[in-house]
Order: sequence, then structure tokens, then C-alpha cells
Amino acid sequence: MNAALFATVCLIAACGLIYELVAGALASYVLGDSVTQFSTVIGTYLFAMGVGSWLSRFITRGLVTRFVMIELVVGLIGGFSALLLFLAFTWTESFRLVLYGLVSVIGILVGLEIPLLMRILRDRFSFKDVVANVLTFDYVGALGASLLFPLFLVPRLGLVRSALAFGLVNVLVALWSTYLFGPELPRRRGWQVASLLSAVLLGAGLWKGQAITTLAEEGLYADPVILARDTRYQRIVLTNWKDDLRLYLNGHLQFASRDEYRYHEALVHPGLAALPNARRILVLGGGDGLAVREILRHPQVESVTLVDLDEGMTALFASHERLVPLNDSALTDPRVRVINDDAFRWLDTVDEAYDFIVIDFPDPSNYHVGKLYTSAFYRLVRQHLEPDGYLAVQSTSPLFARQSYWSIVRTLQGAGLRTYPYHVYVPSFGEWGFVLAGVVPYQPPHTLPEGLRYLTVSSIPALFDFPVDMQPVPAEPNRLNDQVLVRYYEREWAAINR
Repeated sequence: MNAALFATVCLIAACGLIYELVAGALASYVLGDSVTQFSTVIGTYLFAMGVGSWLSRFITRGLVTRFVMIELVVGLIGGFSALLLFLAFTWTESFRLVLYGLVSVIGILVGLEIPLLMRILRDRFSFKDVVANVLTFDYVGALGASLLFPLFLVPRLGLVRSALAFGLVNVLVALWSTYLFGPELPRRRGWQVASLLSAVLLGAGLWKGQAITTLAEEGLYADPVILARDTRYQRIVLTNWKDDLRLYLNGHLQFASRDEYRYHEALVHPGLAALPNARRILVLGGGDGLAVREILRHPQVESVTLVDLDEGMTALFASHERLVPLNDSALTDPRVRVINDDAFRWLDTVDEAYDFIVIDFPDPSNYHVGKLYTSAFYRLVRQHLEPDGYLAVQSTSPLFARQSYWSIVRTLQGAGLRTYPYHVYVPSFGEWGFVLAGVVPYQPPHTLPEGLRYLTVSSIPALFDFPVDMQPVPAEPNRLNDQVLVRYYEREWAAINR
């Protein structure tokens, strides 16, 4: 009996935290800036829990009935919360209103749970034992949820089904409570039927949740969704229209197959073709293998090390039947070594030096990615660059995010590197920017590998010429302690999307 009671505390604590994590993760997926989204979601949730705890004082009768009712309501609302948020983002202009409304309602309900349960248990245990045990198992449940969420739930179930699964746990707690506190629960049979019906509803959601999410995402994306999955770090969506495959990470377009060759040829060849003796190449990011594909066109290359955080991303592009032809099986080439690790951490633990380094991270839309555009990171990268080598950095658009682009240039210069900014037109993105950097002067190459679809030797010098509307503007370098680049980027792209 005692074990069952405190297991109940553990389970409801885990459920409450899962709903909070789901809301924060989903908000960061669709709105960007994960620090802001998690901070505001957690703050709102904790405040709402406080409101719920305060409101519990006004519940004076029928404590068990109220507890069972709350478990059913929080199970249904929390269970369907991720699905409702996906639909709200797709079909309404009020995503933030729905987000914080759901977080507030769930927080209030979760805030009611523990005070009510403590009052139910006060006749069974001494007050000090009730407080000590309930709070202990509450924190244990929170720890379990915080470990399960990134390691198992998101990569295996995804956000929608994770929320539904824990909604089902809340409902089963309600059903279990009808037996645990049976003598104190009027109309017990009715509550058992309500619990079973709620479980059936959530079970149906688990069964059809992915299909409903795909339907919602098809409304969000212009083309049919052929693949959608959550990894530990991001949501990957692949769409297809005729012969055009498009990859989206957390809702942001990463490439379109019809013109990605322009981007990747421009990222790799202006620098690598100028190093005819380059043997050892490092790619940071670029888990799609498309930059690696271009690197392997150079016959002198002996080894390529690809460091990408997301194992789900590299595994997908090493095995998916539609994606492997796109990167020419680059990720399974015997010259390529794939390492799934944080680039910052990995660079700090190895001693190897490379002739050419490609940095192909997503745009600095949040502080987690923004740290990979800081002077501290570029100084670390420089330590792994051979004295006569170059590095090439994906640097967002110098037209649409002009101050962000030149901030990246200033940051590389602050790391003691000579910089050679350049740009290319990619139809799916518009004007896009890169920076070539090193400690030795740069001269454009006189030859290029065979098989290119866009670049020519004569076209490369023109890439380094900027028209008036993309020329340098005042910008601060991006430092680890303030990350001004993320604020530049957020402001500039928000202005474009208005």
C-alpha cells in the first residue's frame, strides 16, 4: 500500500515535467531561440503551479474525487498538448497564446495534485513522513522524466506520442486511485468508466498521433511530407515535389535538391581547390554528407573526418534510399570517418591538424548553435588548422541578415584569421554568404575538379565582389559570454518575415 502511494507521487511528478519539456522543446522547434523558449515556458509553468497550490486551499471536501478528476483532466489536456500545439502553429496565428494557455492550465492542475495528495495521506502517516516521502518521490519522478525525455522518449516516440503516452499514465493513475482510495470515493464505478474512456481516447491518439502530426505538417510545408522524425536534438522533415527533395530542421529549410549543388560547390571548392596538396579534411556540421560529397571530388584527399552532433541525421543520410544517391554514398566512403559529438567539445579533446576545414552549421538562430560562431570556437578551430590551410564557414545571407554576416566576419578576424568573404546566389535561399579564412594570403584556384555543375575557374573571383547592398556594415564580434550574433540574426530575419 505505502509503495503504491509513493509510486503514484513519482508517476504524476514525471508526467508534469514531461508536459513542461514537451512544450519547451516544441516552442524552440518552431520559434527558435531555445534559451528564451525554455526559460519562458518553465517560468510560466512554475508560476502556474504556484497558483494551483494556492487554489488547493479552497478545496475542502471530496479530496479523493477532486484528485481523480484532476488526474483525468491533466492527462487529457497534457496528453494532447503537443498535438494541439502542432495544429495551432499550422492553422492559426495564435501559437504563443495557445502555448502559454496550455502551459498555464497544465501548471495549475499539476500544482493542485501534490497538495491534495498530501492532505489525503495525512490520516495514514505522520505529517513529517508525508512531507518527506511525497517530496522525495516527487523529485525522483522529475529526475526520471528528465533522463527519459532526451534519451528515449523524443528519439523513439517523438514529442506528440511522448505527451500522449504520459497522458495515458496520468489517466491510469486516476484509474488506480479509484481502487487505492475506493472507500473514500463516491460513485467509484462512474470514475472508473471515465478513466477507461479517457484511456481509450489517448490510446487512439497514440495510434493515430503520427498521422495527425503529418497532416498538420503538410499544412505547414508547401510540399508533401515523405519523412518526419524527432531525434535527440531536432525535428527532421523531408518533403518531396516531383524531383525536388527538401530538408527542414526544426522548420527551417536546409537545402533543396534542385539547387543545393550551388551552395555546396561554393562552400567547398573555392578554398579546397586552392590547396592542391590538401590530404586531411575536417567537416564540422554538414551531417547530410553533401559537403563531404564535394570534398571527395578532389583525388588527392586521403581522409575526411565529419563531426556532427546528431546521430539520427548522419544515420538517415547514410541509409535512406532517397538521400544516399543525393550525397553519392559519401558517408559510407572508406575515406570518411563519422563522429557524432558536439564539435566544441570534440575539438577540445583531440590534437589532429587538418589542411582544410569546412564549418557547415545551421544558422545561429539560438544560443546553442550561436556558441559555434563565437571567437572562442574559431580560436579553437584555428589550433587544428595547418599553417598553410584554410577554413570555409557557412555564414547566413549577407543580403537578408547583413549585420549577422559581417559579425561572423569580424568574429573570425578577432580569432586572428585573415578573412575572405564571398557570396553565391542559391534560388531556394537567395543570396547566401560564406567566409574563407586562414593565416596565409588567399589566391583563387586555377583548376577545379571534374563534374561540377555550377562553379568555373573564371566565376570564382566574382564571388568575392559584393554589391553595395551587401557591403560591410558595423557589427560586433560574437563572443561566448554575450552572443550578440543571435540577437542580430533574430532581429534581421524577423524583419524579413513580417
